[in-house]
Amino acid sequence: MAEIEKVGGIAYTKPEVVLLQQTGVGVSEIAARTCYDSFGSSENECICSLEDTLPTEEALKEINAIDDSKLLDDLAWTYFHHSILEHTNLSYLIKGTSRGVLQEHARHRIQAISVRSTRYTMSNVINAYVASLEDIEPREFFIQKLLELDMLVTADENYNRLEIGNIFDKLEYQRTQMEDFYANAVSKSSLPFLDEFRGKSEALFEALQNGKKKRNVGDLFKHIVTDNWKVDMVVTFNLRSLKNYFSLRDSGAAYFQIRWLARKMKEVTPKKYLKLIVKE
Repeated sequence: MAEIEKVGGIAYTKPEVVLLQQTGVGVSEIAARTCYDSFGSSENECICSLEDTLPTEEALKEINAIDDSKLLDDLAWTYFHHSILEHTNLSYLIKGTSRGVLQEHARHRIQAISVRSTRYTMSNVINAYVASLEDIEPREFFIQKLLELDMLVTADENYNRLEIGNIFDKLEYQRTQMEDFYANAVSKSSLPFLDEFRGKSEALFEALQNGKKKRNVGDLFKHIVTDNWKVDMVVTFNLRSLKNYFSLRDSGAAYFQIRWLARKMKEVTPKKYLKLIVKE
């Protein structure tokens, strides 16, 4: 169950984060010792052994399991030689943040990011709208369906009814302006459902959901998306870039939703990394 916090009188759900992978700090120590040709000075025997030879497969396992490096600590906090931290990477799975946070993430240049696509994942929303047109109260049907789909990070039902009602109004306007609306909104194989379930909004919605999705339906309908739209993403940072991210985003000056995300990411980041990038 996601945490909920109220800001400015509106309740929001907080994101959930899992650390998917970590490369360890051993490669960063090797990078640093390559700079100074000081392999023999390491407190880690597996790195000392690299002074005269290449690492064996067993040594590589030990290198990637290193939890501590005095050299990295000195370079990070005494000499501020942070480029060596770029050889350490962490990947996070983020569930339930917002499009607004995604915009903020785009300002962090050095990261790999893959995001849930609105272009290919909007069929359930459009299906709800198409089915609502067969209901005696189409707007209310649509609102209820999107509330069930849990598409927004805002957790205040009254506020979400306003947001979803606005989405409905935009779709209604677009339908009146568009030729071949149904051909653009519904996959070809599902078009017969429109006649089969005429006047049966719930049955039509289930049929559309169980039918083939129109994968690029978002091409024409992405304009309905708001900053409160939930997104999932995978992000990979090198440790130097993560240091910059935490210093800027775990700050009272940061947008509160990305501050929540930064703190969740920090919670799942092992201490061996945090001690190199976060001053206690």
